[in-house]
Amino acid sequence: MADGFIRWYRESAAVPAFAEQTQLFAAHGIALTHPVRGKAVVLDVEGDGVLMHQEELGRLLGLRIASLTMQWWFSADIDVTDEYAYEPLGCEIQTLWLDGLTPQQADTVEAAVLAATTTLPTPTRAVIVDRQGAGDPADWDSPVLYDGENLPTVHDRVYARHPLTQKLLEAQPTLNSNETASDLTTLSPTPTH
Repeated sequence: MADGFIRWYRESAAVPAFAEQTQLFAAHGIALTHPVRGKAVVLDVEGDGVLMHQEELGRLLGLRIASLTMQWWFSADIDVTDEYAYEPLGCEIQTLWLDGLTPQQADTVEAAVLAATTTLPTPTRAVIVDRQGAGDPADWDSPVLYDGENLPTVHDRVYARHPLTQKLLEAQPTLNSNETASDLTTLSPTPTH
């Protein structure tokens, strides 16, 4: 089984909103700067942590020249790895990996992402929640980015806009559907008893 994840697709912001996202995550108890080292931690190609000032990381993300992998922190030894990527069609993707987190910490990450979807000015296309890692995050790129017809299975929750929600409901008619405050529809499997 793979690691659980939350994959957040949104339009590229005209003005980078990374500082605002950092504040929203901090309000949920998830810090960008390491509690002891005092700086953001960006992972290099070997997976080693490189310390960086938060402002410099924000500047690099704002340039949109390369994908970056960074860490968010619950504590000095509990982190969330975040792969931040740009797609040529004007979309930003963040994949937050949930491995090693308690269910409550995973709930907190999901709540922080959802708060960002309602607060940040950048429209969200979809948020994919797969707590157990039953699917592959990249499988969602085709339907979310390119309006593809190959639809992955909804394992936990998908927060999305029309027409993706309609396609998923047609492909998986047993999904529960609920509107959210952020104009996203929440789709989830019907619980089995």
